[in-house]
Amino acid sequence: MSPTPLVIAPGRQGPGEVPADAIARLEIGLRRRASGLLPGDYLTKGIGAGTELAQIRPYEAGDDVRQLDPAASARTGVAHVRLQVPERAVTTWLVLDISPSMAFGTAHRLKSDVAEGVAEVIARLAVRRGGRIAVATAGAAQSRLLPPRGGRVALAAVRALVRDGVVPDGAADARGLAGALTRAARLAAGPGLIVIVSDFRDDGWVSPLRAVAARHSVLAVEVTDPREQALPDAGLLVLVDPETGCEVEADTGSHRLRDAFATAEAQRRAAVAAQLRRAGADHVILSTAKDWLRELGRGTR
Repeated sequence: MSPTPLVIAPGRQGPGEVPADAIARLEIGLRRRASGLLPGDYLTKGIGAGTELAQIRPYEAGDDVRQLDPAASARTGVAHVRLQVPERAVTTWLVLDISPSMAFGTAHRLKSDVAEGVAEVIARLAVRRGGRIAVATAGAAQSRLLPPRGGRVALAAVRALVRDGVVPDGAADARGLAGALTRAARLAAGPGLIVIVSDFRDDGWVSPLRAVAARHSVLAVEVTDPREQALPDAGLLVLVDPETGCEVEADTGSHRLRDAFATAEAQRRAAVAAQLRRAGADHVILSTAKDWLRELGRGTR
């Protein structure tokens, strides 16, 4: 089976600026949310380079002079060095939804624009302190995979992948998010952080999510658009399901139809929230109508 060709969504705006100081503030919140499973938070046995103090001892020939401890040296009159517990880098897996529904947007930007920004933030956080980022996409007939890598090469690869676009209308893969979660769970070598960026508008992902959450910390970032929550009074419309390509006529002038739509959507979103909560995943909701970066920061405090 040949890979599904991706398309640049019409109306693409991009995620906007992602300043470095905002990334630094987000790191603290994400560490708390992820129970300390971001890069650098696992300690290995022994002594080496790190941030967790192991001991202070007198200087010996061959010690790194950069580790000299001024306070202990001044207090004792003998040069002392600080030794740290070495840190083990942790891999962050990003499960990114590129299905056709992510190309929808009626406010400041498309859902795929917000997803692109979140991917940038997560990747930049993941490669700090020697960590690695891996990506598995959801929604295409053949999931695209970036194996775990670190540094600038990894960041460039993530940026290139998310800017390739989304799956065209009517070409969504039936396995969807469930398939991507299953693949990530199979490939993730050790406990780490799984970040899911999706609108959660397909089925079958609950069981794979529970399997992933049983071994990893999971952050679910749900991307929404205001028009998905309520229909406008715009008369008779022909609507297309981007996932299947099916068309349906809807008389949006009908109060009953608009009320039924709003009720069904509220119930769907409540069910998504409940399923994520039962699986043990942290849940952040971002909207195309708001400052997604600010909302991401608030949601991860």
